[in-house]
Amino acid sequence: MEWTVRAAVAADADRIAEINVDAWRHAYRGLIAESTLAAIDTGARAVRWAETVRDLAEPAALFVAVGTDSRIGAYSGVTRARDEGDRRPGLRTGELTALYADPAGWGRGAGSAAHRAALDHLVAHGFEHAVLWVLAGNERARRFYEARGWRPDEVVKDAGIGDRPAPKIRYSRSLRKSE
Repeated sequence: MEWTVRAAVAADADRIAEINVDAWRHAYRGLIAESTLAAIDTGARAVRWAETVRDLAEPAALFVAVGTDSRIGAYSGVTRARDEGDRRPGLRTGELTALYADPAGWGRGAGSAAHRAALDHLVAHGFEHAVLWVLAGNERARRFYEARGWRPDEVVKDAGIGDRPAPKIRYSRSLRKSE
């Protein structure tokens, strides 16, 4: 399938929330308590996503990958690095804050298209380096990122999701063409 990536609009919030919840329930099974995953409220997430889209300010952006069937298959979000400790000294550092694809379509290119748009946006806004955080046990996501030039940089912190520890690892990569 071919994917077209565009900026998200508030009307996309329901589908973004569906993808978010389905992806969490598939990717995080065994990493996060089942009771936590079962309790996720898709409607509440849709409201938050609509607010997020409405409140976006440059350089932050949210993208959706839309298939030839007109259905959103993935989304990605970026902004400047949110935490001071994630910023690379001397380099404008951006952050990939979200990248989720519909589990029913994993491996069909929607996530790659959304990822590419996110990094292109950061480069277009003058960022030279980028970071992201991924749950340590999420091997599928880690392989995805590593295949696209991201490397773990040994920084770990607890995401504190639900009632159990959820360690996440920081990945980073250069956005410069020469590196």
